[in-house]
Amino acid sequence: MSKPLPQFTDAESFRAFRSDPPQWLPIALDIARSHGLDTTAPHVFATGTNLVVGLGEGLILKIFPPLLRAQFVSERGSLTQLKGRLHLPIPEIVAEGMRDGWPYLVITRLAGTLGSEAWPQLPEGQKERLLRQIGETIAAVQAAPLGPLAQIEPRWGDFMRAQMQGCKARHTRLGLAPKFLSGLDDLLRDAAELIPMDAPPVILIGEYIPENFLLACHDDQWSLKGLFDFGDVLAGWRDYDLLGPSAFMAAGRPGRVRSLLEGFGYAKPDFALKRRLMALMLLHRASDLNSHICIKGWQEKAGDLVELQDLIWAD
Repeated sequence: MSKPLPQFTDAESFRAFRSDPPQWLPIALDIARSHGLDTTAPHVFATGTNLVVGLGEGLILKIFPPLLRAQFVSERGSLTQLKGRLHLPIPEIVAEGMRDGWPYLVITRLAGTLGSEAWPQLPEGQKERLLRQIGETIAAVQAAPLGPLAQIEPRWGDFMRAQMQGCKARHTRLGLAPKFLSGLDDLLRDAAELIPMDAPPVILIGEYIPENFLLACHDDQWSLKGLFDFGDVLAGWRDYDLLGPSAFMAAGRPGRVRSLLEGFGYAKPDFALKRRLMALMLLHRASDLNSHICIKGWQEKAGDLVELQDLIWAD
């Protein structure tokens, strides 16, 4: 038996532990051996939130610290609920358990090229094609029944109200330009009407971004090949999941925006939809416009939040 996993009371201490694999890799390999898994060529994934080790070509072990148990609940529940319901592969749970109060999952490793590696080099037509597929995938995930994910915390209304309360302070701290901050109060007043708080919720992955996609190329055509990382799932209003691809991939290009929204099932964006998406982008749990909007020079191109929403969701 290897030494026990330590207990942490704060995220910073855990991150320091995670960044030093010699401290925890022997424990991870002991967990893998306890399930009869191959440990001859482990691969430590340096990025990510939890302890993640590749076991050969086919499996991944994810170990969640107790302070991030909510991510384990989200990942396990999502993989279970979405199994067999999508048109593209997601990981399957092979084994699960607990070590020293740390829950873990052994899941299948998907094949393909990481989206963040392929996306920058793709021609424009291929990017539009993929964004349409991403819109279709979001819609397919949201068509799945919630099952036990309906009980996941925080509940949508509580989450949105908390995000609204802390929105201005957050974006002030993150250095959003005063010309955008000055429109926040008006936008938040609109948001209370534009964002449904009590509508029937759907599964929200929260991070449809290139780092969480796998792609494959066949006959010079790139397509989605897999979707992974379900640690931040919420249950709530469907438009929330358009924010990742809007910010990181569409780049304010009308063809990309149109492909994403049409794949999702929306027509040309009107003012109300743009306003709602702008509000949700500012209220997203990971929101940081200065880091996340991939439109070159957007701070100079837009004079206020209304102009910014027209820039991001250009039609």
